[in-house]
Amino acid sequence: MSVLERIVEDTRDEVHRRRESMPLSRLEAAIADRPEGRPFSEALLRPGISLIAEHKRRSPSAGVIREGATVEDIVAAYERGGAAALSVLTEPFHFGGSLEDLRAARSVCELPVLRKDFVVDPYQLYESAAAGADAILLIVAALEPDALYELLSEARALDLDALVEIHDERELETALEVEADVLGINNRDLGDFSVDIERTYDLLADIPAGKTVVSESGFTSREQLDELDRVGVDAVLIGETLMRAPDVEEATRRLSGYAADV
Repeated sequence: MSVLERIVEDTRDEVHRRRESMPLSRLEAAIADRPEGRPFSEALLRPGISLIAEHKRRSPSAGVIREGATVEDIVAAYERGGAAALSVLTEPFHFGGSLEDLRAARSVCELPVLRKDFVVDPYQLYESAAAGADAILLIVAALEPDALYELLSEARALDLDALVEIHDERELETALEVEADVLGINNRDLGDFSVDIERTYDLLADIPAGKTVVSESGFTSREQLDELDRVGVDAVLIGETLMRAPDVEEATRRLSGYAADV
């Protein structure tokens, strides 16, 4: 069983448990009272390459990433450093995250927030909306095409943007078939967690005009981001590089290019 398969299996079990403790009707009531959303997709289309800064406590490949840091401190530094949007990992077993992390992040900043998790059940969409997420991640490798289509449609009905993540040509074809608007090219192989940033360049040529493209994983320098900008990538998602930086705000500013504008 691959890492992705284990995570998906654990997620299905956890969703079943959470559904019993928090009925869908209560989530629907919470959604009715939620504040106006923040436009995640629009934030990725500002001039230049947009930075999605990610809060991630740990990962299966890296272990614990930053001891002692609070969500609030990290997210505030991201916002001050010029990030266009946030990604908050909420998967508990393998990444140490929670929906509380997402709520905390939203409470201290004005940036749109992506819930990054392994969404396999419509219940998670309602959870995401109730917790204040503006967007959710849908991983093509974790879903059958019909399930992907249904989750994408339900997300739109709940006014959630969706970052649809792909790793290869077949997954790109599936994402295009369900008419995904925002495509995330993950340079990390979710089978063995190896990283190859050439994956973005290999897949980019086959993405039609009009799609928003996000490159994920493996980037550490502004020079790399400038090259992505040059070839037409709209945004980049960076987590560990920022989380490990001695000065998170300065690292965010350096990668976002925000220092040049102030």
